Amino acid sequence: MYRKTVIAVALATSIAGAPARAETPGVTESEVKIGATFPFSGPASPLSNTGKGLIAYVNSINDRGGINGRKINLITYDDAYSPPKTVEQTRKLIESDEVAFLFGPLGTPGISATIKYVNAKRVPHLFVVSGVTKFTNFAEFPMTTTGLPSYDTEGRIYAKYITQTRPDAKIAILYQNDDLGKDFVNAFKAYLKDDFDKKVIVSSYEVTEPTIDSHVVSLKASGAEAFLVAGTPKFAAQAIKKADEVGWKPLFLINFVSSSVSSTIVPAGPEKAVGIVAATITKDPNDKKWADDPGIKWYRDHFAKYLPGGDIGDANYVFGTQQGQILEQLLKQCGNDLARENIVKQSRSIRGLSLPTVIPGITINTGPENSMAYTQLQLQRWTGSSWEQFGDVLTAAQK
Repeated sequence: MYRKTVIAVALATSIAGAPARAETPGVTESEVKIGATFPFSGPASPLSNTGKGLIAYVNSINDRGGINGRKINLITYDDAYSPPKTVEQTRKLIESDEVAFLFGPLGTPGISATIKYVNAKRVPHLFVVSGVTKFTNFAEFPMTTTGLPSYDTEGRIYAKYITQTRPDAKIAILYQNDDLGKDFVNAFKAYLKDDFDKKVIVSSYEVTEPTIDSHVVSLKASGAEAFLVAGTPKFAAQAIKKADEVGWKPLFLINFVSSSVSSTIVPAGPEKAVGIVAATITKDPNDKKWADDPGIKWYRDHFAKYLPGGDIGDANYVFGTQQGQILEQLLKQCGNDLARENIVKQSRSIRGLSLPTVIPGITINTGPENSMAYTQLQLQRWTGSSWEQFGDVLTAAQK
């Protein structure tokens, strides 16, 4: 279990440049202290490779000398995807470790349990790994920005795709019974309007349930011809296996956070997932079509050096690396002004950032009206051996 990752090497005091404002905790002339929580254990532990990807990229930043003369002291704790644990560890990061800010904590339940506390403490809470729509409300949560496309955006794109592909289909939605799953249901309600009650049947599950097999059987019995699973990898894999076992062949969709080949498709059985559709923002390093892509070549070299022994096909590592690159851009933009006010300002002032492992055409643009890193998605279909992208890069606003 990852308890704490500290990456800090003192630089000589002769480094040029004005010190950061003294009132910012966790900032010295030689380091900036940053914190995050990840589910390194528990029901969502496959997602913790996002944290490991972030840690690895921070290592690479520090090996290159840090940013603006400062190394990054990244402190991460395991919250086991348990909200009470997230509260405990987040308080520890802020009150005991005295981090300058939080960056990229992962998990909707834990973020829901801590977001009000973090905002009340006026601690920057940046590019959190959840797409819950309410977290993007800058008026309510002025210290928070999000690192995933909103589940509302993703849900509306799926609703549009299903209704265009199977106009008369009854739609089944199996969703995690928290803000993650509920956002997808609400997105379908907003898109389908009066047709929702006529066309959609829903079933929710708790993350504490050992299996969701009975839900899949019930939804098949409803006669649904389209099926969306909105949850985390463990349960998406179970749903794929069970649907195959009972001979259910709907138009099958899974959400982005469950689309990792290593965390979902392989445990389910690649042959059982053929035809499944998901949205993405990332390139798959194992897909031959990216073999000569400069961004993937860079990623392969980076992965070999900083994540040896890991599964390069795990999209969570890719996303964590992207998070590290956003952190790098943020700190570069901050320069020597690491006051918390400026850290938040710069997190909402990233323009046209294109990352090497992101699908072409998708860029990061935050601003006064947008606290989300990503507002675009690309649909893809599982062929049995790889994800094949199709159609145009989409946004929720497109009709």
